[in-house]
This record gives sequence, C-alpha cells and structure tokens, in this order.
Amino acid sequence: MNKPLRRIAVFCGLLILSLLLRDNWLQYVKADTLRTDPKNRRVTIARYSTPRGDIIVDGSPITGSTASGSSGLNDLKYKRTYKNGPMWAPVTGYASQAFGANQLESLEDGILTGNDDRLFFRNTLDMVTGKQKQGGNVVTTLNAAAQKAAYNGLKSQGGKGAVVALEPSTGKILALASYPSYDPSVFAGNSNNDAAAWKKLQKKYDPNDPMLNRALRETYPPGSTFKVVTAAAALQNGLYTSADQATNSPLPYVMPGTTTELKNEGNIPCKNATMRVALRYSCNTVFGKIGADLGNDKMLAEAKKFGFDQEQFTPVRSSASVFSDKMNQSQTALSSIGQFNTAATPLQMAMVASAVANDGKLMKPYMIDKLQSSGVDTISQTDPKELSQPLSSANAQILQSMMETVVKEGTGTNAQINGVTVGGKTGTAQHGVENSENPYAWFISYAKLPDGSKPVAVAVVIEDDQANRDDISGGGLAAPIAKNVMEAVINSKK
Repeated sequence: MNKPLRRIAVFCGLLILSLLLRDNWLQYVKADTLRTDPKNRRVTIARYSTPRGDIIVDGSPITGSTASGSSGLNDLKYKRTYKNGPMWAPVTGYASQAFGANQLESLEDGILTGNDDRLFFRNTLDMVTGKQKQGGNVVTTLNAAAQKAAYNGLKSQGGKGAVVALEPSTGKILALASYPSYDPSVFAGNSNNDAAAWKKLQKKYDPNDPMLNRALRETYPPGSTFKVVTAAAALQNGLYTSADQATNSPLPYVMPGTTTELKNEGNIPCKNATMRVALRYSCNTVFGKIGADLGNDKMLAEAKKFGFDQEQFTPVRSSASVFSDKMNQSQTALSSIGQFNTAATPLQMAMVASAVANDGKLMKPYMIDKLQSSGVDTISQTDPKELSQPLSSANAQILQSMMETVVKEGTGTNAQINGVTVGGKTGTAQHGVENSENPYAWFISYAKLPDGSKPVAVAVVIEDDQANRDDISGGGLAAPIAKNVMEAVINSKK
C-alpha cells in the first residue's frame, strides 16, 4: 500500500474509532440523562401513555386519570384529574401535559408513572401476565376532615392565608391549606383552553397569586406568636425559671441604645408581669426586654432549634424562616416579639406549637406516609424522625401551662373546645412602611385530650386587605379556624 492510501486508511480508522467512542458515550454514559431530559419528547409520551397512580388521603384517591380525547396531541393518551382540586392543590401540586409537574406530582413522578426502579418486579409481573403497566400510589399523612375545615375556614374569610396542622408526636402533616388556590385539572392537558387557564393563573394576570403555596413558600412576620419562642429561650437559658416568677420589665420600656419606647397594645398589666400574665395579655415590653437581655446569640440559637434559618423538606420544600444574626439589642428586642425582619412560614409556626405540645421534642414534618406499587404492596414507609429538642420536658410543660392560660382567659378564648384543653397564642403582625398596611392575623395552638394525648398542633395566618384595621386580630380571625381544624382531627379519631 502506498503512503497516501495508508494515511487515508489510518484517518478512516480514527473516524470509525471516534464514532464508536461517541456511540458508547451516548448509550452508556449519557443514557439516563438523555432518557430523563424534559426536552426529550419521549419522556412526556411515556409519562402520559398509561394512567398515573394516585395520591391517597384517608384511603381514598384525590387524583385520577382520564383519556385525553381529541384535544391536544394524539400521542399523549391520558391526562391527570383532581377531586376538589383547589382544596388539595397545596398538597398534590399539578401534573400537566403542557406545563410539567410540581410538588408531590413531580417529586414522586417515578412512582406515579410506574417508572421507578423499585417497581421493576411489579412491572415485570404485569408484562408476563399481559396486564397494562400502571403507576404506584403515594399515600399521604393528610386528614381529609382537617383539610376541609382548614380550606373552608380560609375561604370563608375571603382574603388570603394558610393553615398547617401537625401531629406533634410524629410530625405527620394533617392539613396543608392555602387560599386563594387553583384547580390543577383546568390545565392538565395541552389544548388552547389549558394554555389559557394556565396564563390566567399566573401572578402577573392575577395579583392574588393563587398558585403560591402560602403554607410552605410564603414567609410572614409572625408577630406575637413568636413570643412563644422567646418564652422558651428565657426558660432554657435560666433567665426565668417559672411561669409565675415576676420579670424585670419596667414600664415604659426604652429599647437599649435608643430613645424609643416599646409600646404595648392598650392599657394592660405588663409592668414586671410574670411570663404567664405577659403571654396572656401579649406584653411587648416583657418579651422585647427578654430578647434584649438574652441577646442575639441566645435568641438565634433557640430559634434555630425550632427550625428557623433552614429549609424544611416535607418532601416538598418549604422556604426558610428567618431570625437574623448580628442584631443590636433594640433590633433583637423587636425581633423577639416577631417584628423587625423576623419572618416565618405557617409550617414553621406549626412546628413551634408542635414542639411545645410534644414536651419539647420537635419531630420532622412529613406528608408521605408510604409509597405503594399498583398492587398496593408497600415499597417504602416513612418513619417519624426527631429534628431537635428546643425545650426540656419540664420547660415545655411550663410553656404549655402559659399557652393554656391564653386560651382559657386571655386573647385566645375563641379557640376553646368543650372537654378539651387547648393551648395557644394569638398574633397581630404589623407590616408595611411605618406599619401602614393591614396586619396579618396569626394563631398557633394545640389540643390536649383528657388522656393527656395531644393529637394536633395548628398554625393559621390570615391576610385581609379589605378588613378594618381594628377588626384584624389573631383571636378574632384565625383562632376560630384553628378550633375547627383541631375539632376535625379529634372527631376523626373517635
């Protein structure tokens, strides 16, 4: 072979080698990435080629699948349906042929479509028997009665808000409601009508932002509900050792380093008040001074034990609540009464109430009880997990007695339930430039049954831009909703 031909042969050999290397790279190294790439049309076709598995509440599906029909593209055979879609949207999220999926529909897509590797045996068995491939189920911890009470309560207010209910002993999420909400069914397909429905729900077209999950993704100034955290910090750091010990709380109280008085709401008995009295009347001066006396470091450490400054995964991600570092004493005083730049999700404040109710132990919140195959075999089960211990058992019981006084004879009487001991704390959080906006109404609580068990802790926040400022209060707007949610949980266990 002459020299030119030899060069051409070597060059062609290198081309073939490069082709083989590229082919193996695509088939073995990049195969999974390409297979799951959202831009790969086959991914969408596979996702909607068979009915999706269901999301289950109290043993019944709150989702379904139906034939796509003549609308949309012919290669997408099934689309998602939802029962009481607006009520459950903060739990399920959406699965849309045109717009993808989020929340549980996205996080557990492999189970719901049947493509998860853990379903290999079931899929193989179905293949042998000739049965159509089916997705598995996501069994939630939600309580249908509690969710209904939460959603209807928010809806009756006509404004915006959220409710979270937890089981203190396990961290199970029993209710997760947000209002206003949306129906995921209206854009589950890929027709022009679905596109129009999606567009209408976007924030730039609807300023109420119905697709925002306010229970997990919105942070609010927690107002006086944060005083529960401040009281916990006082007890844990030995600043005060009982609920009925007089505090060192002058009136008026001028915040350190300033000439500004920290005001109370109305003429209430806050001078040197005990923590029990201060929580009952919601004394800003008492808890502001506690925060300033403890200092930023100790307040921040206690807030972090309750879950502040970290995202929570339920498994749906919740925004991190905020208690700042490097604040001076006056800023710490304001933050310790839930103002300045302190901010919390409704989930976070439900965690605060839950930890107090559970004798100081905070359990990790979760909403998936188990995953099932289409044959309802359990693939995985969630075990309760302790997240932290914000209070000792003894101090938690002191704080329980204080919160129970709030409901028995303080600002939270609207949450009273016959035959049940309820502990709670109201909050009216100021916001806006110079507090010019209508405040947020908060209420956090727990219920204790005669046998000593505490089946539920709740957080409620209400935004109501149309209400008269003087009418907005945690006790007036939020406490009745919390009461109905707690009653729903208690009655469901009878």
